Amino acid sequence: MNFDFAKILTIITLVAGVIWLLDKLFLRRRRIKKAEQSQTEYKEPMLVEWSVSLFPVLLLVLVVRSFIFEPFKIPTGSMIPTLHVGDFIAVNKSAYGLRLPVLNTKIFDIGDPKRGDVAVFRYPPDPSLNYIKRVIGLPGDKIIYRNKHLFINGEPATLEAIGNYQKSETKCGKPRAGEVRFKEVLDGVEHDVLIRNGWGNAREQIITVPEGMYFVMGDNRDNSLDSRAWGFVPEENLMGRATYVWMSFDSHACIDGSRIGEAIR
Repeated sequence: MNFDFAKILTIITLVAGVIWLLDKLFLRRRRIKKAEQSQTEYKEPMLVEWSVSLFPVLLLVLVVRSFIFEPFKIPTGSMIPTLHVGDFIAVNKSAYGLRLPVLNTKIFDIGDPKRGDVAVFRYPPDPSLNYIKRVIGLPGDKIIYRNKHLFINGEPATLEAIGNYQKSETKCGKPRAGEVRFKEVLDGVEHDVLIRNGWGNAREQIITVPEGMYFVMGDNRDNSLDSRAWGFVPEENLMGRATYVWMSFDSHACIDGSRIGEAIR
């Protein structure tokens, strides 16, 4: 079962806010007057006390999480080597416009995704799930994926081999075999990708990105469920741009201090 934290937080904040407002405008004066008439000691009801105390905190968390930054945990290896399983990242929620929580209605347009951005979005086949991938194709782009090499609007993306990937990603500490690390450049954005030689889907794909849609891929090119399989990301599904790693745990659940504070490119 997938819990919609944003919806739960919004509902709790609204309930606490309504109780706080009703108490401030009407209920508190009535209780004080009733206590004075009965000559008894005035006591705040526990529900009111909790609501008055927590509402400002809940409102602050809701505003920050909805409009400024939201934490996100990397659950799979589809973005290796850029992001690892166990990374906790900060997502800039205002990068692609301000949206109302739960309703996801854009109320203020700030900017659009750029080619090369690492974006978090609601998974189109199941919007209750959040996915993270790299933006490859913008609306109107023609994308060709041929022999594991990207061509965008007729121009090949720069792809330079660096060497075999040695990062350990398994509990037994063994490196992943058969994967080569490449430096790829998309519109001036340099980042590393993994390509597994002789494995995966090598057939040519030719895609034209419709208006209002985006084509995304994982940096772990042969181990990523992305737009090549399930299609495009609608603009309204975008949640924000990944900015930096604020905490990271390795495969042994130990803190990986070398990644903390690392900018996501």
